[in-house]
Amino acid sequence: MRKFGLIGYPLGHSFSKKYFTEKFSTEQIPDCSYENYPLTNISQLTDLIKDPSLEGLNVTIPYKSAVIKFLSKTETEAEAIGAVNVIKIRRENNETKLYGFNSDITGIRDTLMPVINPGIKNALVLGTGGSSKAVCFVLKSLSVPYTLISREKKSFCLTYSELTPDLIRNSRLIINTTPLGMFPDINRKPDLRYELLGRKHILFDLVYNPEITAFLKMGQERGCTVLTGLGMLYSQAERSWEIWNSDNF
Repeated sequence: MRKFGLIGYPLGHSFSKKYFTEKFSTEQIPDCSYENYPLTNISQLTDLIKDPSLEGLNVTIPYKSAVIKFLSKTETEAEAIGAVNVIKIRRENNETKLYGFNSDITGIRDTLMPVINPGIKNALVLGTGGSSKAVCFVLKSLSVPYTLISREKKSFCLTYSELTPDLIRNSRLIINTTPLGMFPDINRKPDLRYELLGRKHILFDLVYNPEITAFLKMGQERGCTVLTGLGMLYSQAERSWEIWNSDNF
């Protein structure tokens, strides 16, 4: 049995196990299983990978950056943003090696490409964690300027209280990379002045459970285009499967 799974903590919000279990069934992929591994400490990864059947892992909050120190090698893009969400496990000559990748980049790019247009002069990126770094990497590759927003004062970003009405109105793309609104706290949302949003705004939430978050719901009420995290989830999951099964990685 080939084993795959997800590490993070907590994992009650995750759809990954459901996605891969259904994939194995509908595509008739034999002898594969996908499990959740809620690690309370990233150091528990060392014992987890002792299972010789385990071939690959996805990584979610809060370990996308912390996991890098356990890896034998990290792909260039993942190293550049300092976040990994896919691990390929190779076992050769009685040695176990972990290789890190970032499929969030693929999922984010696939989600944004259809909506990027010349009218987007600036994007607001809410949050500064591992997912935020992936978003910023993609925005740079698409030549979209962006402003980082955080609850805490930092030298490289603005706080929510520093967001001016003009900046909100003129930032046609707003991306939530924080866990605000994630199950079970589905009523939480970023502290924005939503009354300033309009039909020309595009809201993208990386949270996918629930599919329509409180953040996206506020955008819908004001006529914004909304992008859910489910499309990104599917895209990055398929990229994970490609990495685990291809000799090119």
